[in-house]
Amino acid sequence: MEPQARTRFTDATATVADLMKLVADFVAEREWEPFHDAKNLSASIAIEAAELMEHFQWLRSDELGNVRRDTAKLQEIAEETADIAAYLLSFASRMGIDLSAALADKMQKNARKYPSAKYRGRFEA
Repeated sequence: MEPQARTRFTDATATVADLMKLVADFVAEREWEPFHDAKNLSASIAIEAAELMEHFQWLRSDELGNVRRDTAKLQEIAEETADIAAYLLSFASRMGIDLSAALADKMQKNARKYPSAKYRGRFEA
């Protein structure tokens, strides 16, 4: 099977549904669905998150700006971020979670838990 031409997505043009389909099509083309159960996908999210964290391990806060200026490093970080997103989208799809609704609901819950008047500019447990 030849690779299909893909639409070039950006944050401004892609919907969550577009991205879920992109990931689902990739998985389906390889017949990986049996391996993409909730347990394996949740583990994969954590593993990829740890790989992202490796890029920042041992950096001081004042060194973080250098990371954004290093195009090769930033590309590696973008790829790890994309891996996390792909597994998260696949997980949400597999579990029947409407990711947009879940995020909006969680942000509303967070707004009640952390009202801006009390937490602006600081965090208290």
